[in-house]
Amino acid sequence: MRKVFIIVTIAVLALFVAAMAFAGGIVVGRMTTSTAATPIIVTAEPLPPDSEATPAPTTGDQGDAGTATEGNFDYAILTEVLNLIESDFYGEIPDPHTLAYGAIQGMLNTLDDPYTSFMDPNVARVVNEDATGQFEGIGAYVRMREDGYLEVASPMPGQPAEAAGVRAGDLILTVDDVNIVGMGLYEAINLIRGPAGSEVTLEIAREGEPELLYFTIVRARVEIPVVEYEMLEDNVAYIHLLDFDATAMTLVQEALQELLAENPRALIFDLRSNPGGYLNQAIGVADLFLGQGVVLIERDSEGGERTFRSYDGDLGEDIPMVVLINGGSASASEIVAGALQDRGRAVLIGDPSFGKGSVQLPYNLSDGSQLRVTIARWYTPNDTAIHGEGLSPDIEAPFPADTPEGEDPQIQRALDYILQGE
Repeated sequence: MRKVFIIVTIAVLALFVAAMAFAGGIVVGRMTTSTAATPIIVTAEPLPPDSEATPAPTTGDQGDAGTATEGNFDYAILTEVLNLIESDFYGEIPDPHTLAYGAIQGMLNTLDDPYTSFMDPNVARVVNEDATGQFEGIGAYVRMREDGYLEVASPMPGQPAEAAGVRAGDLILTVDDVNIVGMGLYEAINLIRGPAGSEVTLEIAREGEPELLYFTIVRARVEIPVVEYEMLEDNVAYIHLLDFDATAMTLVQEALQELLAENPRALIFDLRSNPGGYLNQAIGVADLFLGQGVVLIERDSEGGERTFRSYDGDLGEDIPMVVLINGGSASASEIVAGALQDRGRAVLIGDPSFGKGSVQLPYNLSDGSQLRVTIARWYTPNDTAIHGEGLSPDIEAPFPADTPEGEDPQIQRALDYILQGE
């Protein structure tokens, strides 16, 4: 048992040192790598709360028996707690990684910042895979309910889940006979995903069905829909950007090329419920519609300032446009919408945005886990802070909860503005 405890202690301390070393290396990392090489995350959804950016311990005097002094982490009290757990705890002590991750999460909880976050390797793998815009699995959006059931939010059109007969509202109970009720969201997703061509069997409870249903689905390579576009009535182009993943700028540019070939009178750019993504993609998307000028001002905790700019010569700079936002438009969405609004390039229509104006830099740790550290706040070209405030639309247009299916009052308001000018 003593050997187990020593391993646990070393594992916990090693992860603390790793977390602090990465925190100390932020400035160097940002000076020596480009945004494209080290993607900066600007996403609205807080990931699991976690680890801290404390200063690295000094090599000199650390006080009595290694206890905390100003600027030093108190390793002694951590060791004391672990000793007491090892000697007195009535029950099974978790494995070293679980203890270490718990310590990191506790440390991050003291920061009062839900966006500085730690992800274990399984979660990091799923999140990183999603950011590429494609994965191998069944092709369905899912969410974890408060009661611990994994619910299918909607199958993706044309993907294996839909073809097999899985429906929105289905509750997935087991995956290949493994009970996932009460399991973490990303743990469950990790079981459902797998190599293209392999099979997975889901046990499903469906409202109105007296017996459980079983679906054996052949996994496939799935591309996450990031951009949807079409020509609307009265020769108005429409682009809906759902996420600022690594492909966002390229996909918006391709959609623009196709739509502009039809000579539309105006464009509706829909950023509603877009939670954010990579900073470089936000700057790139904004640049598609803006000429020379400021897109974003970024300020770090030490007062450093960095300005991101757009440049002339992109294909979307001249078309009249309206941008749709709502309470789910966050972070990277607010960067783009805020720049277009401040620069007088577009009118914003809809509801106030989410109000997330901080920037996270991700660090991939040695065991496959990931630490995301809030490194800066961003401001619109007119130097307006968005964090905690959000963007106010130029024209407020609510989306009533009782809106009939198939109708969209916010798109209709945008069409009215384009056609009538008010």
